[in-house]
Amino acid sequence: MAKEKFTQSITFKAMIVAALTLILLIPNKMIQNLIEERQERSYETVAKINEKWSKAQTICSPILSIPYEVHDSTRQVVSVKSHQLNIIPEELTVDVKLFPEERYYGIYKTILYKSDINISGTFGKINLNAIKADKILWEEATITMGVSDLKGITSNLNFTFNNQSYTAESKGNDYNMGKKLVVSIQDSELFEKEKSTFKCQLNLNGSSNMEFIPVGKSTKVQVAGAWKSPGFIGKFSPQYTLDETGFDATWNIMHFNHSIPESWQDDEVEFLMDDASFGVDLVDTVNHYQQNMRSAKYALMFIALTFVVFFFVEVLTKKRIHPIQYLLVGIALILFYSLLLSISEQINFAVAYLIAALATIGLITIYAHSIFKSGIQTGILAAILCLLYLYLFVILQLEDVALLVGSVGLFIILGVIMFVSRKITFYKEEKTLEE
Repeated sequence: MAKEKFTQSITFKAMIVAALTLILLIPNKMIQNLIEERQERSYETVAKINEKWSKAQTICSPILSIPYEVHDSTRQVVSVKSHQLNIIPEELTVDVKLFPEERYYGIYKTILYKSDINISGTFGKINLNAIKADKILWEEATITMGVSDLKGITSNLNFTFNNQSYTAESKGNDYNMGKKLVVSIQDSELFEKEKSTFKCQLNLNGSSNMEFIPVGKSTKVQVAGAWKSPGFIGKFSPQYTLDETGFDATWNIMHFNHSIPESWQDDEVEFLMDDASFGVDLVDTVNHYQQNMRSAKYALMFIALTFVVFFFVEVLTKKRIHPIQYLLVGIALILFYSLLLSISEQINFAVAYLIAALATIGLITIYAHSIFKSGIQTGILAAILCLLYLYLFVILQLEDVALLVGSVGLFIILGVIMFVSRKITFYKEEKTLEE
C-alpha cells in the first residue's frame, strides 16, 4: 500500500517530470546538430559561389625587388650566387571604393563586392650598402604586388613608374598569398634618383572581406563602401564614420607599428606579412543559423517552465496529468526549433520566429485546454508561453547584454515560482495527488 501511495505522490510525479525534462534534451541536442549541419552546408554553398566570383582578397602593395649577384672565388673557380634585395615604399597610399552586393544560390546568401583601388606612393633613394653585391642586375629589377585571388581582377593593371607606363604580368607565388603581379622596370637610374614615384589602378572583385598588408614606411589606407555593418579586422583599428549610406574608414600606419623591415634579402620576411594584415569585413547581421543555435540553447528553460505550469495545475487542482501528456507537450516545444530553422531558411528570421512561436503556442494551448477543462488555467498557460517566447526573442536581439538580461529574467522567474509554490505541501507522507 505504501508503494502504491508513493507512485501517486507529489515527489514521485516531480521525479517523473524531471526525468522527462532531461530525456527531452536528447532531441534538443539532435536539433542543435541539425542546425550545425545546415550551417556547414551553407558555408560550403557560399564557398562555391565565392570560388566562381572571387574569394576574399588580401592585397600586398608594391615592393621594389632588385636582383644582384655575389661572386665567390675558390681555387680559381668562380661560383655565382643570385640574390634579391626587396625594398618597401617610403610612402604608400591606398584608396578603395567598395561596391558590395548580396547574391543568392537557392536559400543561401553570400556577400560579394566589386572595388576600384587606387595605389600610389614613392620609393626613396636606394641604399646598397646593406648588401655585398658584385653585380647589380638593374635590367631585371621588378615591382611586385600580391593579390590573393587574381581571378578577381576585371581589367588590365595600369602601372605608372616615374611617369612611365608598364604592363603587369602574373608570376610565381607572393608571400604565401598566391600568384603575384610583376612589373618589369629595367631602370638603371633607380640608384641615382632621390625619389621614385608610382601609381596604379586596379578593379578587383572579391567576397566577404578585403585585407591589406602595410608595406610602406608610412601607409595610409582609406576604404569606403555602401555597407551599414562593416567589421574591422586585423592588427590595426581605423578611424571611421558610419551612417545610413555606408562607411568610410581610414588607417594611418607607421613603419614602427609593424615588424616588416624597410628592406630584406630574398624571402626572409615571408612569415611576417600576414601578421601585419588588416582590413574590413562585410558582416552579415542576419545570420539566422547563429540565432537558431542561440535559441535552441534555451530549450531546457522552456521545457522546465512549461512543465512547472502543468505541475502546479496538477497539484493545486488535483487534476491528474499523465506523463505521456507531459511528453507530448515537451515534443511540441522541441519541434518549435525545427520549425524555426526550416522557416527561417526561407524568410526573415523575425517573421519565421513569429510563425513558429504562434504555431507552437496555439498547439500547446489547444491541447492544454483538453486537459485542464478550464479557460482560466489554459489562458494562464498561454500567457506564460507568450511571455517566454517574447523574452527569448528579446534576448536573441541583444548581443552585448544578452547574458545580463537572461540572468535577471531567470532570477525573476525563479522568484515567481517560489512565490506560487509557497503554499504547496511537498513533504507529507500521507499526502497524495488523489486526496
